[in-house]
Amino acid sequence: MTQDLIARAKAWLAEDPDGETREELAKLIDNEELDELAARFAGTLQFGTAGLRGELGAGPMRMNRSVVIRAAAGLAAYLKAKGQGDGLVVIGYDARYKSADFARDTAAVMTGAGLRATVLPRPLPTPVLAYAIRHLGAVAGVEVTASHNPPRDNGYKVYLGDGSQIVPPADAEIAAEIAAVASLNDVPRPENGWETLGEEVLEAYLARTDAVLTPGSPRTARVVYTAMHGVGKDVLTAAFARAGFPPPALVAEQADPDPAFPTVAFPNPEEPGAMDLAFEAARAVNPDIVIANDPDADRCAVAVPDASVAGGWRMLRGDEVGSLLAQHLVDRGVSGVFAESIVSSSLLGRIAEAAGLGYEETLTGFKWIARVDGLRYGYEEALGYCVDPDGVRDKDGITAALLVAELASVLKEQGRTLLDLLDDLAVRHGLHATDQLSVRVEDLSIISDAMRRLREKTPTALAGLAVTKAEDLTEGTEELPPTDGLRYYLEGARVIVRPSGTEPKLKCYLEVVVPVASRDALGDARTRATELLAGIKRDLAAAAGI
Repeated sequence: MTQDLIARAKAWLAEDPDGETREELAKLIDNEELDELAARFAGTLQFGTAGLRGELGAGPMRMNRSVVIRAAAGLAAYLKAKGQGDGLVVIGYDARYKSADFARDTAAVMTGAGLRATVLPRPLPTPVLAYAIRHLGAVAGVEVTASHNPPRDNGYKVYLGDGSQIVPPADAEIAAEIAAVASLNDVPRPENGWETLGEEVLEAYLARTDAVLTPGSPRTARVVYTAMHGVGKDVLTAAFARAGFPPPALVAEQADPDPAFPTVAFPNPEEPGAMDLAFEAARAVNPDIVIANDPDADRCAVAVPDASVAGGWRMLRGDEVGSLLAQHLVDRGVSGVFAESIVSSSLLGRIAEAAGLGYEETLTGFKWIARVDGLRYGYEEALGYCVDPDGVRDKDGITAALLVAELASVLKEQGRTLLDLLDDLAVRHGLHATDQLSVRVEDLSIISDAMRRLREKTPTALAGLAVTKAEDLTEGTEELPPTDGLRYYLEGARVIVRPSGTEPKLKCYLEVVVPVASRDALGDARTRATELLAGIKRDLAAAAGI
C-alpha cells in the first residue's frame, strides 16, 4: 500500500508544472510523510455545481495548477462535444494566491484546444466576469476565486454561455471529461494565442450599473465601505461616482487586495469579528449605512446604526436586506418574478403576493435562481442579491450596494431609516425572524451522521412547536429537483437542514413568523421570535447530535 502511494505521488510529481508544489510534494515523498500523502491522494477534488474549491497545495485533493489544467481540459472537451469548439471562453480571476496562474493556465488550455480565450485585464469582481460572458457572446466563462473562504483556499467557478453557473447534468458531463484526461502531457498549452482584454468590458459593466437606479432618485446616503481585502474597491467606488453618490469612506486597513486577509479570521462579512474595523470607522465617520463586499465582491453586507446594540451598529441579516430591496423595487413599480432559494425568508413571497408579482422558490444557489423564467429580482440569505438579471445572471455585490444606497437615500429624504422600513414590513406581513445553526467540521462524517440521525428519527416538535410536515429533499418535490436536505414545517416556523456545497459545514436555516398587531407590539413580537429561534436551535442540535 505504501509503495503504491509513493508511486502515485511520484507520477503526479513528474507532471506537475509548478515549481512551488513540486518542491512541496518532493519533501513529503522524501520524508515519507505517509498520512499527509494519503490525505492528498485519497481521491480527486470533486468538480460539482460550484466548480472546484479547496485548499492550495500539491496533489489531486488540493487546488493547484495540475488540477486546474485538468479541469480546463475537461471543460474544453465538453464544449467541443457540444459543438462549440470554436467558441469564446472568457476568464476572470480574483487576487488570491495562484489566481493569476490558474487564469493563465486556463487560457492556454482553451487556446491549445482550438477555442478562443480572453482574460480580464486584472483581478476584478466576479460579477464583471458574469456580465462579460453575455456581453462578449462567449460560450463559457471561468472565474478563479474562492469567494469568502479562508486565505489558504482557491476555487474555479464555471459558467456557460447564458451567463449563469453550471447546473446538472453539465457538471457531471464536465467531470467525466476531466476524469478522461489521462496525462497532463496530453494537454496542449501554448505560450500565447489568447487575448487580454482592456478596460472596455469593465466600462461596459459600469455603464450598466447606472440602470439599476431610478433616474433622478436621491443619492445622498453617506457610506462607510470595506472591500474585506478583496477586489471590490475600485469598481464599487467608480460605480458610486458615476451614480452621483458621495464618495464612500473606505476602511483603509481592508481597502486593497491582500491574499493573506491579515485583519480577519475569515474574509466573510457574516463571520464574527470580520466587520469590527468597519464599525470602528463608522463610529468615527457617522455615516448612514455601512456596506461590505466579500473578497470577490459578489456579495453585499449592510449594517445600520442601532442604539440598542453594543457599539451602536448592527449587521442586517441577508434576509432583511433581501426583503428591503424587494420592497424598494415594488415601490418603484417593477414587474416580473421575484425568486429566492428555499433557505431564504418566506417574507419575499408575501411581498411579491401583495404586489401582484410572480414568485418562485429554487434550490440553494444562484445557479438555480438565475434560471427562473421572467426573473426581475432574486436573492439568497447568504448576502447574495441579483438586482439586474438582464446584465448579470448571478449575485452582484456592486449593483446591490448601489440599490441599497439608493433606498437609504430615499428613506433619508423622508426622515426614515432602513430599520423603519423593516418595521413597516413586520406590521404588514408579520415579523419574519431568521437565524442559522452552522457547524464547521474537520471530520465530514459528523455531517453525514447528523443527517442520518435526523432521517432515522424525525423530530415531532422543536421549541414546543409541533412539526406538521417533514420532507426529505433527496426525493425531490413537485417544484424542486432532488438535493441533500431536510425541510420541516412547524406551527409558525420552518427549518431546513443541509450540508454546505462550498465549505465543510452543516447548515440549519431557521425561520419563525410572529403576527404583529401594531407597531406597539413589535417589541413583544421580537422577544417571542428570539425565544423561539433559541429553542429551535437547542432542540435541533440535540436531535442531530451536534
